[in-house]
Amino acid sequence: MAEKTQKNIILRPELIKEGVVILPLKEYEKLRERAVPIYYLRGKEAEELDKLVEEGLRDHYAGKTKKIKSLSDLE
Repeated sequence: MAEKTQKNIILRPELIKEGVVILPLKEYEKLRERAVPIYYLRGKEAEELDKLVEEGLRDHYAGKTKKIKSLSDLE
């Protein structure tokens, strides 16, 4: 049987102005996974997206891409 230990959690008032939630890590992970919608494409939409990704990767590996700090750098 696993040994149980007691741990103290100290929360400063400025950290809990709007409330605090304490969850087990597994429960937090489940909530986080459900927060982002998952989309599955099929048929023509999936093929078009696959081609777009392949083209982007080809350009990236060929050195045709550049790093930008914001969208205004695209001009």
